[in-house]
Amino acid sequence: MSALLTDLYQLTMLQAYLEEDLQQTAVFELFVRKLPPQRRFGVAAGLEQALQFLESLAFSDEELQWLAAQHRFSARLIDHLAQLRFAGDVDAMPEGSIFFANEPILRVTAPLPQAQLVESRLLNIVHLQTLIASKAARVVMHAGGRQLVDFGMRRAHGEEAALMAARAAYLAGFDATATAEAGRRFGMPVVGTMAHSFVQAHASESAAFEAFARVWPQRPILLIDTYDTEAGAQKVVALAQRLASAGLQIGGVRLDSGDLAAHARAVRGLFDAAGQRALTIFASGNLDEHRIASLVSTGAPIDGFGVGTALDTSSDAPAIDMVYKLQAYAGEPKRKRSEGKATWPGAKQVCRRRRDDGTLLEDRVQLLGEPVDATPLLQPCMRSGRRLQPAPSLAQVRAFHAEQRAMLPPELRLLEPSSQPFEPVISQALRDMTARIDAAAAARP
Repeated sequence: MSALLTDLYQLTMLQAYLEEDLQQTAVFELFVRKLPPQRRFGVAAGLEQALQFLESLAFSDEELQWLAAQHRFSARLIDHLAQLRFAGDVDAMPEGSIFFANEPILRVTAPLPQAQLVESRLLNIVHLQTLIASKAARVVMHAGGRQLVDFGMRRAHGEEAALMAARAAYLAGFDATATAEAGRRFGMPVVGTMAHSFVQAHASESAAFEAFARVWPQRPILLIDTYDTEAGAQKVVALAQRLASAGLQIGGVRLDSGDLAAHARAVRGLFDAAGQRALTIFASGNLDEHRIASLVSTGAPIDGFGVGTALDTSSDAPAIDMVYKLQAYAGEPKRKRSEGKATWPGAKQVCRRRRDDGTLLEDRVQLLGEPVDATPLLQPCMRSGRRLQPAPSLAQVRAFHAEQRAMLPPELRLLEPSSQPFEPVISQALRDMTARIDAAAAARP
C-alpha cells in the first residue's frame, strides 16, 4: 500500500516539525472515545496489519517525485521522506481483546514526525477490523453455537474492506467465509452454496439440483427458494432418495427469503417425515444479530446462518469514534481540552480485574509508571521498529478472543443499548496529573 495513503495534513505538519526541529519523542495513543449506544464492548482487531504497515513504511521514488511535483513541499522534506523508516515502539492490546471506551488499544512511542505521519493509516486499518469484529462477536454470542459464514463481500466498501471484514469476522468467532481470496490469504475455511441464477439457468429446479449434486457430490447445499420453498424441499427429498442408491449424499438446503422461521419449520417437517433427518437447513437474507437471536430463541430449526450486508458494513453502527491523540512530547504529558473531546494525558496502561468465576470485574486506566496489581492489557509489540515476536496465527488470535468473550458477564452480552455503559476506573494519579495540567493552563496569561 502506498505511503501516500494518508491525509495531506500529516505531510504539511511533518514539514513544519522539521523546520521547527520538533523531533523529540512523542507518545500517541489510539482509543475509542465513546462506543455506539448499542455496543456494550469492543473487540480490538487489525494489529497484525498495523504492524505490517509500520515495518514496511517507505516512500517510493515515484511517490517522492509526485510530492516534489506539487511544488508545495521543501527539498528537505522530500529528502527526509526518502530516508524515512519507522523506528519507534508499539505497545498494544493483543488482537481479539475486549475493550471499552477511553482505554488505549495501541500506543506509539516514536520521534514526533514519525508518530504523527502514521496516524491516518493506523486508524484506517484498526478502525475497520475493530468495527467488524465487534459486530461479529455480537452475532456469535446470539447464534447459539450454529454455523456462521461471512457472506458480505459484495456489499463491502471495496477490496481491502471485504478481505479485512472476512478476517475480522473469523477472528471474532465466525466459522467460515464465502470470499475465496480471504481463504487463500488468511488460511480461513471457505464455503459456498449456489445462486438463484444457477437454478434459473436449467430447464427445471430438479434438473438444477441434480446437476449440482453430481458435479459436487460431497454433501452439497442446495438453494431451494427460487420459486417455491416447500416445493423445492420436496424435490430435494426425491433427489436425495434417488442419489442414495448411487452413494451420493446431499448435505442440506439454503433458505434466502420470506419468513425464515416458518419455512424452516415446514422444510424440517418434510425432511423428517421422509426420513431425511441428516439434511441441514442453512439460512441467509438480510440477517443480523437481532434477527438471528429471534430465530434461535423461538426455536427455528436452522443449523447455520450466512450474514452479509449487516456484518460487512456494520449497518447499525457503521463507524466508531476511534481517535489517535498525542499524550506526551519530550517527556511532558499533553492533554487535549476541547469541549466533548478532552483526553486523559500521559502514557497509560489498562489493568483488568476479574471475579473469582473469571468474569470481568473492573478495568482501570492508569499512568504507565503506576504499580500494576492486575492484568496489564497493553503488551510490547515492537521496539525500534522491529517486532519483538512472530505474529500469532489467525487461529491463535481466534482462540484468544473466544477466551476473552467468555469472560463477559451477562449484562455485557445483551443486544439492547445500556443505560449505564461499562466504564473503566480512572486512577487517582491520572486524575491528579490531569488537574495539575488544567491548573497550569488556567494560570497562563
